[in-house]
Amino acid sequence: MQPQPGAPTHQYQIAEESGVSSRIIQFGTSRFLQAHAAFFVHEARQSGQDVGPITVVQVSGDSSRSGRVAAFSNPAGYPVVIRGMSDGQPIDRTVQVASVDRGLSAVEHWEELSRLFAEDAEFVISNTGETGYKTWPEEDRFGATGQVPRSFPAKLAALLVRRWQASGRSLVILPCELMTGNGSVLKQTVIDCARLNDVPAEFYTWLDGHAAFAETLVDRIVSEPIEPIGAVAEPYALWAIKRAPGIRAPCHHPSIVLTDDLTPYERLKLHILNLGHTFLAEIWQRENRPADETVRAILADKDIRARLDTLYESEVLPGFAANSMGDEAKAYVATTLDRFLNPFLDHRIADISQHHPEKVARRIHAFLDWADSAGSASGMPVLRQIAAQYPPVKAAY
Repeated sequence: MQPQPGAPTHQYQIAEESGVSSRIIQFGTSRFLQAHAAFFVHEARQSGQDVGPITVVQVSGDSSRSGRVAAFSNPAGYPVVIRGMSDGQPIDRTVQVASVDRGLSAVEHWEELSRLFAEDAEFVISNTGETGYKTWPEEDRFGATGQVPRSFPAKLAALLVRRWQASGRSLVILPCELMTGNGSVLKQTVIDCARLNDVPAEFYTWLDGHAAFAETLVDRIVSEPIEPIGAVAEPYALWAIKRAPGIRAPCHHPSIVLTDDLTPYERLKLHILNLGHTFLAEIWQRENRPADETVRAILADKDIRARLDTLYESEVLPGFAANSMGDEAKAYVATTLDRFLNPFLDHRIADISQHHPEKVARRIHAFLDWADSAGSASGMPVLRQIAAQYPPVKAAY
């Protein structure tokens, strides 16, 4: 089955406890979340749903981006421009997203963030990038000193300890980092950080019963930033969330899907759309193509378009067929190529190429392992050649 945005609204469970805040704390200031989760929450609020508001948190504390953090506190919100084709019709509309009420720096505003997290948060969303789960044991101490730990998982561990000590209320954590099992990986990394700080055993019992870490998959091409905040994005959007005890979506939205099996969504997104992006980034780097080249522009080169088509047909689709997903993959390839060629978006390959070795590991090495384990008939020589240039390394998280 090819994943499609949308699901019956009866699948959702929205918190209805009287007097309970529905505040969302979002870790990560990226343009992706501006045009994805925060955008969905805005549209839900516009439809009359009682959800949010969102506090956006800059994890790193990078002072050079303080202007972006401050801009999130503008009550006028920020623009998201939706451009592309939907059902054969051109779309070009601007939405002024007003679901965010403040921006905080985790370093500069730690006490305010700690109070909000402990007392008000109902949902936590994160998208901290390819290396977002990396930790620094020597710099991830917290505890009585009030020191702000360096890594995102350690910050989250410290905030969850504050939550446990204060209200002890349950909350849902929705990581959007693009990795298989993101919820499980984040939870274990949080536990490791808590153990590093000698947190009492009672905390882990509370964590298991009151902090629901979801497995999720996000999909939307967000091609350009608008300064200081805002973004340009395609019409297509998906937020797939795996059902599990305690897991619920923050709102009803046609692009949010609750599913019993996240695997098809992950495989199609990672190993067709994202793998295709990484293949183009590899060509762009190795052939010294123009610095400002976009996905649409590179595919205007007939030779490169033919190479991508051949890669999908000869190496990628056989791997999906070996895993009994051939029909779904063929349909998703067609959709992906339409998205790549969106005439309204300028998706710079320089942006896609960031953290390239980590992306090769998750998108190409992982696909080769998956296809090989199913006995794919394709030798996948092009993918193996790329993979050989980036030997597997321990994941950045």
